[in-house]
Amino acid sequence: MGLWSFRGGFAFLAALMLMLLVVGGSSCVFAADGTEGDARAAIAEAKNRVADCYRAVADAESAGANVTGLLNALNEAGMLLSRGYLAYNVGDFGSARDFAVWCSGNLTGVVNEADALKQTAIQERYWDFMVNVVGSAVGSIAIVCGGFAVWFFLERREKSRGNAK
Repeated sequence: MGLWSFRGGFAFLAALMLMLLVVGGSSCVFAADGTEGDARAAIAEAKNRVADCYRAVADAESAGANVTGLLNALNEAGMLLSRGYLAYNVGDFGSARDFAVWCSGNLTGVVNEADALKQTAIQERYWDFMVNVVGSAVGSIAIVCGGFAVWFFLERREKSRGNAK
């Protein structure tokens, strides 16, 4: 289930980045109200933040963590970033900056949460290994030793019965 949601999130982010490149490549500005630089900087920061968060979520997913909630946050942030690009391209620099700031705000704590989920998944995988592999090996050895001890005890008992007759 986690893999399919990860692929869906990846497809959405790939489509978003492609759209952003197409829209960003045809920059037509109709009005300039003095905040174009602020909007451009906020959008660049938000784009970098989305990329950093995506990498952290991908690492957590590859470790086996359930990242569905994080992918939802990334999708929402991607939509806000897309709206920021669109607003920037029509010359609404104030809205573009606001969308970019909201995008960054939605991603607060995503990297830390992804890292925590990754560490938890790594620990769970370690304990699964310990229980399944090491526990099975120890259990098998205990069964063999126990069987040998019972056999030895019964063999002695039969010999003592044979000597008593």
